[in-house]
Amino acid sequence: MKQLLQPFQFQNGVELSNRLVLAPMTHYSSEPTGEVSEHELTYYRKRAKNVGLAITACAYVTENGKGFPNAFGVNDDKFIPGLRQLAESLKAEGAKAILQIFHAGRMSPPDLVPQNQPVSASAVAPVREGAVTPRALETEEVEAIIEAFGEATRRAIEAGFDGVEIHGANTYLIQQFFSPHSNRRTDRFGGDVHGRLTFPREVIRRVKDAAKDAEQFLVGYRFSPEEVEEPGITLDDTDVLVDMLLEEGLDYIHVSLWNFHTASMRDENVRERAIDRIAKRINGAVPLIGVGQLHTPAQVEDALQVVDLAALGRELIIDPDWLEKVESDREDEIETALDLNKQAELAVPAPLWNAIISRAGWFPIKDQPKT
Repeated sequence: MKQLLQPFQFQNGVELSNRLVLAPMTHYSSEPTGEVSEHELTYYRKRAKNVGLAITACAYVTENGKGFPNAFGVNDDKFIPGLRQLAESLKAEGAKAILQIFHAGRMSPPDLVPQNQPVSASAVAPVREGAVTPRALETEEVEAIIEAFGEATRRAIEAGFDGVEIHGANTYLIQQFFSPHSNRRTDRFGGDVHGRLTFPREVIRRVKDAAKDAEQFLVGYRFSPEEVEEPGITLDDTDVLVDMLLEEGLDYIHVSLWNFHTASMRDENVRERAIDRIAKRINGAVPLIGVGQLHTPAQVEDALQVVDLAALGRELIIDPDWLEKVESDREDEIETALDLNKQAELAVPAPLWNAIISRAGWFPIKDQPKT
């Protein structure tokens, strides 16, 4: 049997039917009010039907933490009924459902947040054209956001999710506190690499405290190993981060990589893949999820020699039956490019579909629409 088809058990007893993960992917398809939409439910149900673990797009934990238009929230109890429907959709055919929770920080579009003012660890703008300088959070505000992550976890439990993933990757607020580029604070949330880890550590502890009475509830953490900014997060910094994550007793660690085989974004002389370095440091102490251009079953099998679970994103948008075809020895039928004639069949919501076709090179395209 292929390794990707083998079951997996976490240390807390949660069992997965296989080693495949639905990666968290932004889809811009929630209601403008932050509620889960029917389009999302259909989209997720179709893609979670075969995977062992399904991770949602990121849900914002505070009103000033929005990162995308038409995202769903977990910052108010009024969202619990819709989140419950989402959890049920993901779990309908056996997948374990994980709610990814986050705060966008300085990456928030100004028109989505109060006073049109993004916030962050410090008043340092992202290095990108047209970026807005965020307002530095007061210490009391930082503590309130930590509490918000705990409340988001409570709501995830009430909604029936099997776990939460703390989104500490992709330049969002938790990463901003860890980064020497975006964190210039002088209070307890700033300073050297250990001081900059205070916010991530306290978020983890608050989330775990909120989940302490939930039976077999997973708490994972996602991070990006490096930043291109100067100064920015280095692989040496990430060694310290990984050590902290191991100390905090998480259920899994999820490394966010555009390409699974990436070595270093900062140093072209580095030859060791970042995922190999991280896996060596973890040394089997906690399950590791890898992601990044794992298109074929053979590539997933190769990745599973290093990581415990492999996440697919675009591959499951293109072909929701990816795993089913592997299970039934029809690997040669797996679609590797998006058929633009099949939006309805693939149940891809219009906002995500429009984003895909408007970004050249984001997805391999099979056909042009029929006229």
